[in-house]
Amino acid sequence: MADRARSFAPIATRDARILILGSMPGQASLAAGQYYAHPRNAFWPIMATLLGFDAALDYPARTRALAAAGVAVWDVLHSCRRPGSLDSSIEAESLVVNDLAGFLAGHRSIEHIFFNGSAAEKLFSKHLGADPSIAKLRLTRLPSTSPAHAALNFAQKLAAWRVAFAAVDPNFQAEFSAIPSSSTGRRFPSAGR
Repeated sequence: MADRARSFAPIATRDARILILGSMPGQASLAAGQYYAHPRNAFWPIMATLLGFDAALDYPARTRALAAAGVAVWDVLHSCRRPGSLDSSIEAESLVVNDLAGFLAGHRSIEHIFFNGSAAEKLFSKHLGADPSIAKLRLTRLPSTSPAHAALNFAQKLAAWRVAFAAVDPNFQAEFSAIPSSSTGRRFPSAGR
């Protein structure tokens, strides 16, 4: 029997506009105590490119850049048993789901949930999809940023995430020639703008 893996607290401010949901942190992330800590995971380079911060910033600065942009991050699962890091190895009978309904009640500005991969979307749909608090939200599955999702290269993953972010912010500039080094980054517009 595998040890029980436990997710982290969300990265979020009360005025977050979008929520990115993963399934459960992998072994490298659990060991580091950081979301998306595997060195080949594309999450932080993608976020840096899209939001205009330096991917080389330390973890606290990267999480502040997400929060400043109105982006929240969490996982569908609070805990589970899973040997290794693959979502396909999660033991179904061991799942404990995070209180996403409670989270959304406390973060009423969230209008869109992006799933970081199909496992997060499937777990969410199975365990939380019927919750009435979800009905008003837009839900979009994006390609997993995990290195285990090798069907797409970095450029293809970035392109898919860029299109999704542009749908949230119609003024989003979809063309970047390089990762900006500004730590101020972008902010998604508030409702009514």
